[in-house]
Order: sequence, then structure tokens, then C-alpha cells
Amino acid sequence: MKAEKKEVNAVVLDVLLKGHPDDPRPPFKREPIVQAIGLEQFKLLELVPKPEVTIELHEQVYIGDAERQKIERVKRRIGYDELTQTAKGELPYIIDSIVKDREKDFVQFFNTAVPITPKMHMLHLLPGIGRKLMWEILDARARKPFESFSEIAARIKSLPHPEKMIHARIMEELQNKDVKYHVFTTR
Repeated sequence: MKAEKKEVNAVVLDVLLKGHPDDPRPPFKREPIVQAIGLEQFKLLELVPKPEVTIELHEQVYIGDAERQKIERVKRRIGYDELTQTAKGELPYIIDSIVKDREKDFVQFFNTAVPITPKMHMLHLLPGIGRKLMWEILDARARKPFESFSEIAARIKSLPHPEKMIHARIMEELQNKDVKYHVFTTR
């Protein structure tokens, strides 16, 4: 079995200085918690901050194996249902930001997506893409690979906001435990 790849950087969704309110331990025994999302695989994580550091919402923090400035340790991976209301509220904005920052990666998805089964293509997993639109994308990329979201939108008129489709798929993969195919996140 292949070892799971670790996240190296994460973006802060919520900071719980007095620990998680659902923690059954008395408040003085709880440790501060930071809820965050990884930048590469969109893993939802609980982090333990170092004492006496200030961490802000939307701040990017290093969680790799080298010396960390603000995070003591990665406590555990969590599911969408374990996020606080604040974290759930911030998540769409953070995902928008990550998708914009990693535009090349997601444009590459449009350029390299392949069939999953004889009747299902990876492009079908994006909300709003059916057979006709899939073939239009495949024909356009065969002529010339896409270079940006704006170019996709310009060349595929029925796809005005490809970044919103990526965003919607990432949210679906994070929120729905029963998603069969994970394109952008890990189980």
C-alpha cells in the first residue's frame, strides 16, 4: 500500500483558543486548536499551535516536516462535519482563493482528464458537464491545450466559469462522504 502524501502548507479556517467546544474534558485541560485546509490535497486538519503565537483566519501556515514557526503538530485529519460553523463559512472563500492561486493545475486537469470507465469520463464529475459539453472540451483541447480559465471560457462558450465547476466539485468531495471518485481531494 502506498503511503499517503502529507500536506506541507495549510490555510487557517478557524482558531479555537480554548479548544473544541465539543471536547468533553474541562476547559482548563483542552489545548488550543486550529482548523485548516491543506493547499495541495484539500485535507481538512486539526492543528495544535505553538504556545504564545498569534494565528489569523486565512493565514497560510507551514505544517511540513521541517521546523515549523507557528504549528506545534498536526493533531488529526477531520471530516467536513467536524468543522466549526466559522470554518464551514470560511471554506468556500479559501477554496476560491486556492483554485485561483493554482489555476495552472486545474487548467491542466481540463487538458489531461481521461475516461474513468467506458461510460464515464473525469470531466463528467464536474457539475454541469454532460456528454455534449465533454466532447466540446475534448475537441477544443485536441486542437490546442488550454492555458487559463479565461481561455477555456472564451473557447467553450457554454462554460463561462470553469473555476466555479472546480470549486463546486471540491466542495462536493469534502462534504459528501459517499462520493465515489475523488478527483481533487483524498479520502
